[in-house]
Amino acid sequence: MNEFLSPGQVKERVGKEVTLSGWVHDVRVLGGISFVLLRNSKGIVQVAAPKKDVDKNAMEVIASLRQEDVISCRGVVKESKAARAGVEVVPKEVKVISKAAAPLPLDPRGVTQSSLDTRLKWRTLELRRPESAAIFKIENAVVQGFEDHLREHGFVRAFTPSILGGISEGGSEVFKVDYYGKPAFLRQDPQLHRQLTIAGGFDRVYDLGTNWRAELSHTPRHLSEHRTIAPEMAFIEDERDTMRAQEGMVVAGMKKAAESCSEELSLLKIELKTPKPPFPEVAFPEAYRVLSKLGRSLPRGQDVDEQSQRVLAEHIKKETGADFFFINRFPSAVKPFYVMKVDDEPEFARSVDLVYKGLELSSGGQREHRHDRIVSQIKEKGYGEEGLRWFTEPFRYGVPPHGGFSFGIERFVAYMLDLPNIKEAALFPRDPDTLQP
Repeated sequence: MNEFLSPGQVKERVGKEVTLSGWVHDVRVLGGISFVLLRNSKGIVQVAAPKKDVDKNAMEVIASLRQEDVISCRGVVKESKAARAGVEVVPKEVKVISKAAAPLPLDPRGVTQSSLDTRLKWRTLELRRPESAAIFKIENAVVQGFEDHLREHGFVRAFTPSILGGISEGGSEVFKVDYYGKPAFLRQDPQLHRQLTIAGGFDRVYDLGTNWRAELSHTPRHLSEHRTIAPEMAFIEDERDTMRAQEGMVVAGMKKAAESCSEELSLLKIELKTPKPPFPEVAFPEAYRVLSKLGRSLPRGQDVDEQSQRVLAEHIKKETGADFFFINRFPSAVKPFYVMKVDDEPEFARSVDLVYKGLELSSGGQREHRHDRIVSQIKEKGYGEEGLRWFTEPFRYGVPPHGGFSFGIERFVAYMLDLPNIKEAALFPRDPDTLQP
């Protein structure tokens, strides 16, 4: 069986024979020597074939190679100051496993630049580009760090449904599906079922899955299908417990990426700095006063728009040096029915957003756990009580104070890596115009 060795692992085998398989990243056939850059998921290794030292058949195979052919190469590892990995493989045998058609619709070397639309159309070829692959290796490490941290702190992964019989957030931006002849919807957020799991006696759970939002947005920040990690925790004091939990998760994810993806981060020219908690907090109504001083006056009771969010982010960055900060206690009028109001100041809710580099990453806070208050807020928002009885009835039988948040994975990775478009952080992105590949 062929070995999928990284350049570093190949370097450890100087003087030994290895068999490597992968794609032809590039090939140069010269008079006295030929070179093949052999790429696999671990990196790129140079194959150097001096005509005087290599079998004639191997030289003929190398001469026939084209970019993106899949090959297997058996040879001896030798040190080389000229090779990018410090070593190269002198081939004894080269086999062609699969030929690539020419010309290529996209250049995985990046020598010939392509538009984002072309790169997404030919996503499979784009993923062969080391810079593109690096994004998803980093994303994997971030999520692993998130999950490791949550599990270490007693969170159990829960699989909540993606098909709902009602609209969880009361909005119109949902995808309708035919469910055995009955109307149903793809979830916008696994919010209510996480709460029901807490009501079922679990004190700490998290969901990791796909959400959908039928929003006709054509911006670099929006997807129609996106992934979130969404923890929920019971027996909290207030919404700030969820903030502390979120800080810990974010720090753990970034640390994991920094520790395990140094080569990928270097390839993308990203110097990843892990933030120090606690993150700064701006709470309403003080947020109105801060914005007014910064030249962004908002009427009391109004939500924070994107521009105001960026103004606050610039202010926090200037004052504290922090890229992350929380906005807390939003006006209750703009929040869903399940959010807890501040008892002695019901104009505001125990609702929290995490902002990173000027844009929202997550939304959460403390939920209302008292049955009578939930029912009252459902009526206040103008929803039908009967349609939400499946959710409200369990709250009649004793539910502890609880809260959590839903955290956008692709959005976070896109901001963290300074990607110009969130689609670059989605493996096969879906937007209003894209259903394939």
